[in-house]
Amino acid sequence: METPLANLGSKKLIKKHEFVRVIIQCLYSLGYRKSAVSLESESGISYKSDEFETLESCIRDANWDACIETLNRLNGLTNETRASALFLVLKQWFLEYLNLGEDSLALEILQKKMSGLEVGKDKVHTLAFGLLSLKDLGLDKEDPDGIYNFRKKLLTELEKVLPPPITVPDRRLEYLVEMAVWSQIDKCVFHNSVDAVTLYEDHQCDASQFPSKTIQILSNHVNEVWYVQFSNNGSYLASSSSDNTAIIWKVLDDGKLTQRHELRSHQKPVSFVAWSPDDTMLLTCGNIEVLKLWDVETGTCKHTYGDADFIISSCAWFPDSKRFVCGSSDPEKGIYMWDSEGNEIKSWKGTRMPKVLDLAITPDGEKLISIFSDKDIRILNVGTGGERVISEEHPITSLSLSGDGKFFIVNLNSQEIHMWDIAGEWLSPKKFEGHKQHKYVIRSCFGGLDSTFITSGSEDSKVYIWNRRGSKPIKILCGHSMTVNCVSWNPKRPQMLASASDDQTIRIWGPDVRSK
Repeated sequence: METPLANLGSKKLIKKHEFVRVIIQCLYSLGYRKSAVSLESESGISYKSDEFETLESCIRDANWDACIETLNRLNGLTNETRASALFLVLKQWFLEYLNLGEDSLALEILQKKMSGLEVGKDKVHTLAFGLLSLKDLGLDKEDPDGIYNFRKKLLTELEKVLPPPITVPDRRLEYLVEMAVWSQIDKCVFHNSVDAVTLYEDHQCDASQFPSKTIQILSNHVNEVWYVQFSNNGSYLASSSSDNTAIIWKVLDDGKLTQRHELRSHQKPVSFVAWSPDDTMLLTCGNIEVLKLWDVETGTCKHTYGDADFIISSCAWFPDSKRFVCGSSDPEKGIYMWDSEGNEIKSWKGTRMPKVLDLAITPDGEKLISIFSDKDIRILNVGTGGERVISEEHPITSLSLSGDGKFFIVNLNSQEIHMWDIAGEWLSPKKFEGHKQHKYVIRSCFGGLDSTFITSGSEDSKVYIWNRRGSKPIKILCGHSMTVNCVSWNPKRPQMLASASDDQTIRIWGPDVRSK
């Protein structure tokens, strides 16, 4: 047993022998063989354990009986691990007999030595078929290095199967350092950069790379701006307003936005927009308006869906950019699925489908999530028809999905945002609070690097940002003079955020370089 002096670190938690051993392994894996050999010589510590060196010697000399005896003598192995290691060795023995043309001896390995191992029968059957063709097992008699390469592969596989301290897990030092770095990132509430993290100092981001300053005000709308959404490629922003228009904005290379198209065809306020996944088309609709499909490149209206009696509240695309669904706040209409050519494909309506307030499609196209009856969330499997319903205690005003499609958030008029997992593993939601919401439709979204953050508008004219790990806001952005209705985080520029307000403006937020 090592003495306390053999332990390293201020807390004496690191065993010196193990630390040196993983350093040696790291040097070998990085290609610094001479340095690794030198460190083994100077420290008297070998990267490979005595047990593994014995196995290596037996395999190199094709002494299979001794190899099996060594494995059977190893202490601390579970029955499953021992069986897996023995199978690998017997497999090599079997292959080498086949390579020598000793089919009867190879068959004997299968029948007498492998039959008692607790391994999958499919593995043994695969080897049995190898009696018919060596190439099916990856071995070629015409390859002079075939057996040598197979023995090297056997050693690599044994290193993965056998536990420490007999072996050291592959790239162990890199893994430990990466976990230490990740732990620091995980604790950093403002982490929002794709840049590699330095090892020279502890990681802690300040707010300098976080959207916290207004870098541009867009004032082309002439009435309240109700909705904003960046395109999937981050190159465009779409906005809609109670002035009956929607606008497509181009994001320039310098981070500024300029108007690309003004979409004038609606006769009433436009409250919702949705980009097709390939960003070539845009849907627009309003609470008392028809649904329109626009060509993003030309800014022309390609199709109008429904009529004045068809009240559409929201819409969402399937990942193929050919189909989409729209929900109606009219209980008799429910949800419709259309294609981009104007053909109705399917509908969900009736007493089980009351008015739909908002909806979304998961990125894989498998789940349709909808808000209905004010307080209920329905997650429908589009393929199987299976569904799950989540009931909230307070009315829900909006819904938003995370970029990976694993989570969604809903805004409640109780001044809370709830985050749920789509898989249904959570019994209760994660809750976020601090913003103001009593009577208006306020929309929130995921955003930033890896959708780490949640941001929301608010009735107090501010934008609130939370790190998903905490319930309190980490940043509150001031600038608007009236209710902030909607926010959108650029999916390709984690430092760019847009907000839409009743003050008739859109604010683009970026890093405050002066805070560095």
